[in-house]
Amino acid sequence: MRDRLRRLARRIPLYRDVLEIRDQIRVLRTMEALRYRDFEMERSERYRDPLRLHRHEHSVNSQNGEDGIIGEIFRRIGETNRVFLEIGVGNGNQNNTAFLLSQGWTGYWIDGDPSFEATVAARPDLSAGLKGKVGFVTRENIGAMVRELGVPSELDLLSLDVDQNTYYILEGLDALRPRVMIVEYNSLVPAAVDWKVSYDARRMWDGSPNAGASLKALERLGASRGYCLVGCDFNGVNAFFVRDDHVGDRFLAPYTAENHYEPSRLVYTPHRMFGQTILERA
Repeated sequence: MRDRLRRLARRIPLYRDVLEIRDQIRVLRTMEALRYRDFEMERSERYRDPLRLHRHEHSVNSQNGEDGIIGEIFRRIGETNRVFLEIGVGNGNQNNTAFLLSQGWTGYWIDGDPSFEATVAARPDLSAGLKGKVGFVTRENIGAMVRELGVPSELDLLSLDVDQNTYYILEGLDALRPRVMIVEYNSLVPAAVDWKVSYDARRMWDGSPNAGASLKALERLGASRGYCLVGCDFNGVNAFFVRDDHVGDRFLAPYTAENHYEPSRLVYTPHRMFGQTILERA
């Protein structure tokens, strides 16, 4: 019914004109974002440092260039067991580890929405490299979930995208020692402010800015566990941490929120021309 109403609305000249203007604005924003990343970033005093990660951004299955940044981080520190854990994977086609599956990594997915199971079931070539669990994640139950899945304490990558209780679920993962962590942060909070939403295990994101944790809060939690904040994606969505025994001189110090914070730039995110799917395993 809704789709039918939309088709009918598109026949109204004024409505059709508004949609065309909206689409043109999107194209202009996309062009501006690509122009800056391709031609202007090298001229910026902030972004031209070769130790920063932004110039390596690239998306195959990720949303904000994470695929490219992940590849660059492991180019610098090397891979070990090529095992990942991602919490908050959506339908499986668009997340931070689907492209790693295509490159022969193995790992674990957890999400409260079972839609990723259909994605995996339709691709028998993925089943040997992936274990999944459906469940609503809290600080209290996440430890049991990863033990039930058999996640090793030493793994190459942890990615956490749960929108609301990010800080507290990361607290609940203290038994794991990933070499690299990707954690979504609330980029509306200034870099120097240590803030996290009040914890409620039953609470889900309501679409408001009152969610997650600031970059400073995550920087301090990471540092307390031996992790250095080494960068954020340009859109101001994800923070990247590397375990301090792998940092050396490979990344840009100081490893602080003030140095690596990026504001929200999602309005400039390029739009894809085709739907996403997980590539075949290499």
